[in-house]
Amino acid sequence: MAENETLECITEHERILQEIESTDTACVGPTLRSIYDDQPNAHKRFMEKLDARIRNHDREIEKMCNFHHQGFVDAITELLKVRADAEKLMGQVTDTNRRLQEAGREVTSQTEEVIRCRIQQRNMATTVEKLHLCIPVLEKYSKLKEQLESKRYYAALKTMEQLEKVFIPRVSQYRFCQIMAENLPRLREEIKEISMSDLKDFLESIRKHSDKVGETAMRQAQQHRTFNSAVAKQASIGHYSKPVYSLNGRTHTQNGLMMNDEAGEEEEADEEVLTAQDLVDFSPVYRCLHIYTVLGDRETFENYYRKQRKKQARLVLQPQANMHETVEGYRRYFNQIVGFFVVEDHILHATQGLVTRVFTDELWNMALSKIIAVLRTHSSYCDDPDLVLELKNLIVIFADTLQGYGFPVNRLFDLLFEVRDQYNETLLKKWALVFREIFELDNYSPIPVETEEEYKLVVSRFPFHDAEIEKQEFPKKLPMSQSVPQIYTQVKELIYASLKFSESLHRSSTEIDDMLRKSTNLLLTRTLSSCLQNLIKKPHIGLTELVQIIINTTHLEQACKYLEEFITNITNVSPETVHTTRLYGLSTFKDARHAAEGEIYTKLNQKIDEFIQLADYEWGMSESDGRASGYLMDLINFLRSTFQVFTHLPGKVAQTACMSACKHLSTSLMQMLLDTDLKQISMGAIQQFNLDVIQCELFASSEPVPGFQGDTLQLAFIDLRQLLDLFMVWDWSTYLADYGQPTSKYLRVNPATALALLEKMKDTSKKNHIFSQFRKNDRDKQKLIETVVKQLRSLVNGMSS
Repeated sequence: MAENETLECITEHERILQEIESTDTACVGPTLRSIYDDQPNAHKRFMEKLDARIRNHDREIEKMCNFHHQGFVDAITELLKVRADAEKLMGQVTDTNRRLQEAGREVTSQTEEVIRCRIQQRNMATTVEKLHLCIPVLEKYSKLKEQLESKRYYAALKTMEQLEKVFIPRVSQYRFCQIMAENLPRLREEIKEISMSDLKDFLESIRKHSDKVGETAMRQAQQHRTFNSAVAKQASIGHYSKPVYSLNGRTHTQNGLMMNDEAGEEEEADEEVLTAQDLVDFSPVYRCLHIYTVLGDRETFENYYRKQRKKQARLVLQPQANMHETVEGYRRYFNQIVGFFVVEDHILHATQGLVTRVFTDELWNMALSKIIAVLRTHSSYCDDPDLVLELKNLIVIFADTLQGYGFPVNRLFDLLFEVRDQYNETLLKKWALVFREIFELDNYSPIPVETEEEYKLVVSRFPFHDAEIEKQEFPKKLPMSQSVPQIYTQVKELIYASLKFSESLHRSSTEIDDMLRKSTNLLLTRTLSSCLQNLIKKPHIGLTELVQIIINTTHLEQACKYLEEFITNITNVSPETVHTTRLYGLSTFKDARHAAEGEIYTKLNQKIDEFIQLADYEWGMSESDGRASGYLMDLINFLRSTFQVFTHLPGKVAQTACMSACKHLSTSLMQMLLDTDLKQISMGAIQQFNLDVIQCELFASSEPVPGFQGDTLQLAFIDLRQLLDLFMVWDWSTYLADYGQPTSKYLRVNPATALALLEKMKDTSKKNHIFSQFRKNDRDKQKLIETVVKQLRSLVNGMSS
C-alpha cells in the first residue's frame, strides 16, 4: 500500500513539474496551492523532487555550455577583429554625417519654406473650395433680395426653398448662413402680408371695374344676339321687312332692329373683342394663390377669397333707391352683376380650385333670388311702358350674357312673364289716356270726305267698305266719326308694342300669338270698354253724340275680324289653331252700344221730364182752350227732330227708343193726373188734358220711327185713353158692369186710379154744391158720383183682400 501511494505521489509531482515548466508564471499559483492542499509533508517530497529536477537541468546546461564554448571563443575572437573596422567605419560615418548636415542645412531651410507654401496653398484651396460653396448661397440670397424688390414674390419663395433645401445645408456651419436661415421665415411672412395686401387692392379694384367688365360682356352678347336674329330673319323672310312703326319717337322695323342704330352697331362690331382678362389684371390673384400654395396655406387663401367675394356679391346686389326711375339705373345694376360673375367665371377656369363650380352656382342661386326680388319690386314702380320695355331688353341681354357663361337663367325668363303683365298694365294706362284724348277731341259727326285721296286715306287707316257710299259722288260723308280710325290705329299700335316685348323671349309663334291676343283683349275689354262707358256717362254727351257713339261701336265691332287677321299676319299662326285665343272685342262694343242705348233712353226720358215740368194746367178751368198745351207741342216737335237723327241707328234701337219715350210720356202724364198734391180737377181740365193726349196719339200714329206694326206705338197711351174716355163719356155703368171681363171697353182702367181721379172731381163738385143744389141735374150727378165712389171703393177693397 505504501509503495502504491509513493508511486502515485511521484507521478503527481512529475505532472506538477511539467505543468510549471509549460505554464505561464502568472498561472503557477493555483498549481503550487494544490501541493499544499494534498497530504501532509507532500511539499517536502515535492521540494526534494524539485531540487532533483534542478540538478538535472544544471547538468544539461553544463553539457550544452561545454559543447558550445569553442564556438563562443571563436565568435569573440572575430568580434575583436571587427572592432577596429567598426571604429574606422564610425569615423567615416561621423565625417559623412557632418558633411551631410552642412550640405542639408540649406535644403532644410528651403524645405521648410516649401512646407509653408504648401500649407498656404492648401489653405487657399480650402478657402476657394468653401467660397465656391458660399458664393451660390450669397448669389441666391442677393437674387432673393432683388426678387423681393421687384415684387416677384413667387420666384422669391422658390429661391427661399432652394436656399433652405440645397444651398444653406452645404455651409450651415457659418454664422452668416445661420442668420440667413433665421431671416427666411420672416421674409416669408412679409411676402404673405404683401401678397394679401395686393389681393385686397385687387378686390377693391375689381369691385370698381365690374361695371366696365359687365358693360363689355353685355354689349358683346347683344351684338351676337342681334347678328343671329338678323341672320335668322333674313333667312326666313328674305329681304322683306314689315312696315315701319314708331314707339316713343324711335323708328323700328318688324324684325326688331332700330334703323337708326344699324350703322353704330356695325362700327361696334368692327371693334376688337375684349375679354375680362383684357380689362382686368388678374396677376395679384394668381400671385397670391401661388404664394399661399407654396407656403402650404392655400386653404386659408381660398376661404378668405371666397368670403370676400361673397361680401362683394351682396354689395353688388344692393340696388340704388331710385334705380327704377331711369334705364341707366337698371343698366348699371346689371353691368355690375355681370362683371362680378364674368370675373368669377374667369377665376374658375384660370385657377385650379380657388373657386369651384359648386361655389359659383351657390353664389349665382343666391344672386338670382335677390335679383328677381329686386326687379319684381322696382318694376312695380314703373309707369312708363317704354322704360318697362327697355328693362325687358336689358333682362334678356343680361340673361343671354350669363347663360353664355354657363349660368342657368330660366327663372329670369319666368320673371319676364311677370314683367310682361306689368308692361301690359302700363300700356293699358297709357292707351287709356290716348283713348280719352281721342274721345275728347272727337266732334261726333260723320267724317266728311271731299276727294278720293281723302277717302283712300281714311280707308287705309280703317277697313271700311260700303258699296252704297262708294257709289256716291264726292263730297260725301262716312257714317263713323274721326275717332273710329284713330282708335283702330291705336289698337294696332298696342299690338306692335306688345310684339316688341314678345321678341327675344325664346317663345314659339303660337305663344307670341297668344300673348298678342290676350293683350289686345285686355285693351278692348277693359281699357277701351271703360273709356267708352265713362264717355257715355259724361253729362255733356247729348243724344246726337250717343247716336254717333252707337254707330262708331258698330263699325269698330265689324273691324275686329280685321284685327285678328292683322295679328295672324304678324305671327303666321292660323286662327284655326286649337289653342288660339279669340278676340273679345265683339262683347266690348256690344256692351258699350247697349250702355249708349240705355243712356239714350235715359236722356230722352230726362228731356221729356224737363218738358213735363213746364206744364202749367189750370186744373179748375170750366172748359178747355180748344187746342193742345204749348209745352206738349214743343215736346212732340223735339221728339220728331230727335227721332229723325235716329235714322242711322239700327231699326230696333230707334224703335225701342221711340217706344220707351212714348211709354215714359204716358206714365208721366198719368202721374201728373194722380199727383197727391193735386187735390181738385175740373171737367174742363180733363178735356184740356184729353186734347194733349190726342196730340200724343197723333204723334204715335204718324210713325216717327219706321218699323212699327199697326197701332203698336199708340198702345203706349192706351191706359190714359181709356181713363179719359171713361171720364169724358161718364160711362160708369158700362165700366162697373164689364169690370173684370176680357172684352171690357175700359179693361186698362184700374179701379184705384179711377177712384183717385173721381175723388178729385168730387171735391170740385162739393165746392160748387151751394149753387148746384138748386139744379136737379147737378144734384143727380153728385149722387151718381157718390154712388160710383162707393162701388169703386168696394172694388178696391175686394182687390186688396
